Amino acid sequence: MKVLLLDQFSDLGGGQRMLLDLLTAIRTCGWDAALGLPGNGPLSGRARAMGVEVFPIDCGPYPSGRKSARDLWHFATEVPRLARRIRELARTFAPDLVYINGPRLLPAAAMAALHVPVVFHAHIGVSQPVARLMAGTALRVLKPRVLAVCQNVANTWAPFVPTRPVRVIYNGVAGPEREITHAEGAPPTIGCVGRIAREKGQREFLVAARAIHAAIPEARFLVAGAALFGDRAAESYERAVRDAAAGLPVEFAGWVEDVYSVMSTLDLLIVPSMWDEPNPRVILEAFAAGIPVLALRAGGIPEIIEDGRTGFLCDEPGALASRAVELLTGDRSLLRKVARATQERWQREFTVEAWQQTMIAEIENCVAVRAMGRRSPNRCHA
Repeated sequence: MKVLLLDQFSDLGGGQRMLLDLLTAIRTCGWDAALGLPGNGPLSGRARAMGVEVFPIDCGPYPSGRKSARDLWHFATEVPRLARRIRELARTFAPDLVYINGPRLLPAAAMAALHVPVVFHAHIGVSQPVARLMAGTALRVLKPRVLAVCQNVANTWAPFVPTRPVRVIYNGVAGPEREITHAEGAPPTIGCVGRIAREKGQREFLVAARAIHAAIPEARFLVAGAALFGDRAAESYERAVRDAAAGLPVEFAGWVEDVYSVMSTLDLLIVPSMWDEPNPRVILEAFAAGIPVLALRAGGIPEIIEDGRTGFLCDEPGALASRAVELLTGDRSLLRKVARATQERWQREFTVEAWQQTMIAEIENCVAVRAMGRRSPNRCHA
């Protein structure tokens, strides 16, 4: 089996970490893989270290969130060139399947006239009408197998592939290497972990932190993450976030490769996402670590957090502080009970091994269906 994987970024966001997990499974199966990426970010180096050939492609960069008319024009003029490059990669590598890990690549892939099965892994929806229409029109041409990380994302893309249901496959993550424990009686530490960007809500976290600190003066706070994807707006936002922390006991840890080294210091993780957050890996990592999560009820988050049982949900940012104070000053047995429940659910539903097996099975099924009775490529029995 030969799989050509295409991504719209080479930095290590959540979707790109999932791609690395998939590459690990592909290599375990003994299949060949090639990867098309823009730029030369950390994803390129990680893939090459696994023995995966990496080819350059042109895709952006573009700002995250809403695109300007100039961005959309730039994108439209870039599509034919990117389509030629994808067609060239497909001709050179001769894959049995093409895996697309981002909606920006869909129009070029459709224009490339690929003659092999396609999997579109949908990590996000697209809210801007013009961008959604461009991606959706490409889906109608490609007729791919669409895999979504949550039902909220699936709902975005389902109208464009009416003849084949979008399958929801929730993310999976590897757990910590050792059990995480906390010292009894230590001052509470509250964290916000992830890519720094306006939609991730670090400013809202600091507003909540200020109110929490007023009620619990000994509380400490941690922000882990950095601006990614060459997004200048995110870099400016990060500077504003640091300025907003003035006078608060906040540690900025920057980008941390070992997320569990951060989790081990936390009593509560706050996820203050200000957009339709699909299925954040950091929540599942907190599940695996046994760290209670307090999040906004946005996007796909309510699909994986049951309020009061596997975490805590708020309807708006202004409620985060009061809920956090209630949890940290009340009966801590509730936090311990939720922590146990989250670890059990991670072990049951969200391990990386289970996710990898499901993704490999989807790839095999796509190729087998296309083969239509012809001898299909080798299947993976790992």
